[in-house]
Amino acid sequence: MTKFVREEYTVDGVKTVLHAAGSGEPVVVFHGAGTVDGFDFAEEWADRFRVIVPYHPGFGQSGDDPTFTDMHDYVMHYLGLFDLLAIDRVRLVGVSLGGWLAAQFASEHNDRVKKLVLIAPAGMIDPLHPPLDILSVPGEQVVGMLVSNFEVLKRKLPEKPSIDFIADRYREATTLARLWWEHPFDPKFVRHLKRVTMPTMILWGNEDKIVPVQQTALWQQHIPQADIRVFEGAGHLVHLEKQESVAAIGDFLA
Repeated sequence: MTKFVREEYTVDGVKTVLHAAGSGEPVVVFHGAGTVDGFDFAEEWADRFRVIVPYHPGFGQSGDDPTFTDMHDYVMHYLGLFDLLAIDRVRLVGVSLGGWLAAQFASEHNDRVKKLVLIAPAGMIDPLHPPLDILSVPGEQVVGMLVSNFEVLKRKLPEKPSIDFIADRYREATTLARLWWEHPFDPKFVRHLKRVTMPTMILWGNEDKIVPVQQTALWQQHIPQADIRVFEGAGHLVHLEKQESVAAIGDFLA
């Protein structure tokens, strides 16, 4: 299996680190609100595509820009990155917070997205099935709620977290707080989902404790052509718990 290689770019003054593998048409993966779960799951697709996983500004190894306070700022950042990488059209995959970002990017720039995959996406306003307020829950508790089988995630975590590891988690939490405190949810977001006209797949774990699987009904309402897959015995990070979900995404992207 092709392994990721680190690359670094500067987008409008912001250091942007990404990991890429494979060759062919580009697949870009937007990670979620944290990076401890990694993205090696996407290496499987590198047999068929050029797979690119960038760290968002304020996350992982990328720099930060404190003026980024809503999703549109990140959409513009990725337009700049795609221009640097000479990517005209892309297959886009988004996980959780990255799913919200991917859906917004696709709605604002549907001419640049060939196919769209959303994995337990955030961003939907659902009063009957609201997401967990992760800013009010201790971080160590949130980690345990990300999966149905914690052993799947445990192997990705250090036995004794270093100071650097803790500092990285604090930095990412601070970035998330800046986003959600300023603009917790955008009521205009769903208004523009009608522009998501490209082939779309939405995946969810039926035991998701972060974003309830019942939100699939609203996503289906706003993106009626979406192929929605729900996997039994999986939590929020369904792509880590169910290998068949990763294979399904690869087949859909192809």
